[in-house]
Amino acid sequence: MSRFWMVRAGRGGALIEDFEQKQCVAVGWGDVGEVESTTTVDDLKERLRDRLEEAHPSAVGNIAAMIWKFAREMELGDKVVTYDPSKREYLLGEVNGEYKYEPGKIPEHEQQRPIKWLGRVSRDDLSTEAKNTLGGTLTVFEPGQSVLDQIEVAMNGAAAVPDTVDVGESREELTALRYDELERSHEFIKDRIVRLAPEEMEVLVATILRAMGYKARVSPAGPDRGRDVIASPDGLGLQEPRIVAEVKHRRRTSMGSQEVRSFLGALRPTDRGLYVSTGGFSREARYEAERSAVPITLIDLDDLSRLVVEHYEAFDFEGRAMLPLVRVYWPAS
Repeated sequence: MSRFWMVRAGRGGALIEDFEQKQCVAVGWGDVGEVESTTTVDDLKERLRDRLEEAHPSAVGNIAAMIWKFAREMELGDKVVTYDPSKREYLLGEVNGEYKYEPGKIPEHEQQRPIKWLGRVSRDDLSTEAKNTLGGTLTVFEPGQSVLDQIEVAMNGAAAVPDTVDVGESREELTALRYDELERSHEFIKDRIVRLAPEEMEVLVATILRAMGYKARVSPAGPDRGRDVIASPDGLGLQEPRIVAEVKHRRRTSMGSQEVRSFLGALRPTDRGLYVSTGGFSREARYEAERSAVPITLIDLDDLSRLVVEHYEAFDFEGRAMLPLVRVYWPAS
């Protein structure tokens, strides 16, 4: 019987384009080398200990287990899902080749599996239980058959039916549980952010900048020539840095190089640009920002959510009312 796996596309989905374009999924820790000839998980742990000397023993054990599953337990015909946080979509595929050790194809991710991608499903089309299960932060795990059923139903255009999720793996290690819950809360915060109206999104960006110590204001409604929010130390734009922010709240539309160039063209040489796009950015747009003479930072939905969490304690009343969050405590050890 085929199995169903989640394989994460790196931190923040950084590898999603490589996964899709190169028709594969990949993992890699500490250049452990090929593992096809490794006979046991314990042997793999020993190899990892030599390369991850500062890692906690429980972390080494978790990594070894994930690599073992990826290289030795995953089989032809198994279904695989990965997550694209910039588009808030799950990409479903099928394993159509044997395990390969390929250094260089995807840097620092040498352990690879060929994949035939079948399609994408919006996170919004899944039940809360399914999203909760898929929110785990382990790089490789089994979400369960009921989650796969929901994804396949949604991919066929029907509404997903909420179901009891068959959690694929127990989280016995406290450290793994902590990171798991943090990532889940991060995804649910993103769920709340995407429900904001475009004008509320501009207020949120201004709120974050104020929480960071700047005096920020939202531009009046109407043509703003790429200046949705303006911030500076004095609030008048007379003291540097003057930060000019463009805010695009289009969940399923990524910004390209042309949009970034247009925004940059309206900035002064001494300005600092901030381009916020909840739909993410194309690779060409990121390249355009990197080569710009005017400093510019691109903020996607994932970055925005992390900024909210990082600075929420300093949010003003307007920001807290618009995006109410509560603190969650966790044992220190």
